[in-house]
Amino acid sequence: MAYLTVNDVRLHFERFPQPGKPVLVLSHSLFFDWRMFEPLIELLHPHFEIIAYDHRGQGLSSRAGLLDMDTLADDAAALIDMLDLAPCYFAGNSMGGFIALRLAARYPERLAGCIVMGSSADHEYQLAEFEPLVHRLAQEGAADQVDTLMYIMFGDQTLRSPEHASLCAHWRDQMRRLGPEIGAAAMGVIHRRSVVNELQALSVPLLVLAGEQDHAYSTALSEQIVECSGHGECKVIAAAGHSLALEQPLQVAEAIRGFATRAA
Repeated sequence: MAYLTVNDVRLHFERFPQPGKPVLVLSHSLFFDWRMFEPLIELLHPHFEIIAYDHRGQGLSSRAGLLDMDTLADDAAALIDMLDLAPCYFAGNSMGGFIALRLAARYPERLAGCIVMGSSADHEYQLAEFEPLVHRLAQEGAADQVDTLMYIMFGDQTLRSPEHASLCAHWRDQMRRLGPEIGAAAMGVIHRRSVVNELQALSVPLLVLAGEQDHAYSTALSEQIVECSGHGECKVIAAAGHSLALEQPLQVAEAIRGFATRAA
């Protein structure tokens, strides 16, 4: 467990050293923390030095300052600089994907490759549906909304499969514990600006992964990222929902390894 201060906020991060290997930074989803990547880290650590961190406003990082996606992208760039990680691979799931795209568009020299999972380059197209939920979270916390959050964050197979029962029980309990402060982070997510136009000049190698059973963001939104950037590839992860890095880590790990090999 380690901390560093960037942009006047204290960020928690975990580092998994692997001397001589490329560096991979992992950026988590809303309602989670760095631990959503534990299964993926186990699979990828032999091949990468890995840094996984908590965004400001979540996990063990400070709950201070602005929580919009642009500010969080600046935090990520500062973390890369302070830990001397550039050029690194940067992979983000959902909220982390919003940050990954902003980094790739605005700080391309810091990245060897951008990996986006279950995310979007556009503004929130379900704002009317999500905003009342976010207001309830800000008032009451997540305990009474946990069924809705589980449906948003996980695919049908994950929610119904006995092999995923312990995973779902663990993260259901974690999300139930989220207090009203999670509403501010959620507000930053749903009111994000589009970066579609910024991607038109993207030079960073790009991999976009979409969950086959994603209840939050369709495969079409992942394909839009590739179309706007003019390069890269979009791969659908079978039997995965919105949290594909957690639901199908083996498929995701194989895709990331193949991408890094081609990018190198």
